[in-house]
Amino acid sequence: MANPRRVLIENHRLSPLINLLKKPQAFPLLLSFFLFLTWISLRVQHSSHFVSSSSHPKTTVNSHPDLEILDDDDKVNLVRFDSSSLSPVRKDDRGWFLDPVILARDSQLNGGDASCLSIHVGEIRPGGLRGNHRHHTCNETFVIWGARTKFRLENHTVEKGFAEVVIGEDEVAVAVSPSGTAHALVNMDPVRSTFFIGCQDCTMQNSSTSDFKVWKDLLSKVN
Repeated sequence: MANPRRVLIENHRLSPLINLLKKPQAFPLLLSFFLFLTWISLRVQHSSHFVSSSSHPKTTVNSHPDLEILDDDDKVNLVRFDSSSLSPVRKDDRGWFLDPVILARDSQLNGGDASCLSIHVGEIRPGGLRGNHRHHTCNETFVIWGARTKFRLENHTVEKGFAEVVIGEDEVAVAVSPSGTAHALVNMDPVRSTFFIGCQDCTMQNSSTSDFKVWKDLLSKVN
């Protein structure tokens, strides 16, 4: 059974607070209190999100925050975006549309073309290969889409001498191969064709300034 004297003391202690809450001036105090609690809650959530993001780091391109550099994309001088999502390229109901030179420049890809003096468009059927060569006098910018595609770029900062990534069938990628750097595109899709546009900042007069069949492990692919 509760002690009547103790109950009386507790009621006496609470009565000033109850009387204060009944007054009109209590509303600003309550509002400030709830705002303070909300601020504390948001700070805790932000800290948790920051810790979670730090444990799974992901580098993004500063000029286009929605162009994410994943895995070894930075090592192959490539940026990609989902063809069905919002992106820095112009999109409407007809699909996506981009300027590869401007997009490569704005995405801070090294060695991109200043202009397109030579353009070629191509298809790579399932299992096929394009490239596997090195141009010594031309920078080359690529737009790649349509199928699951491996892009390999010579990179001597990597132990094996090159880096490579796989572009998804629902992605569009822009990649740059600076002069003197070998590159190759391999279609890894069992059904779909890879499509690409290559833009060079010089006109190739002959093959004397290019090295062919750079990587022996790719020679079994169809050229």
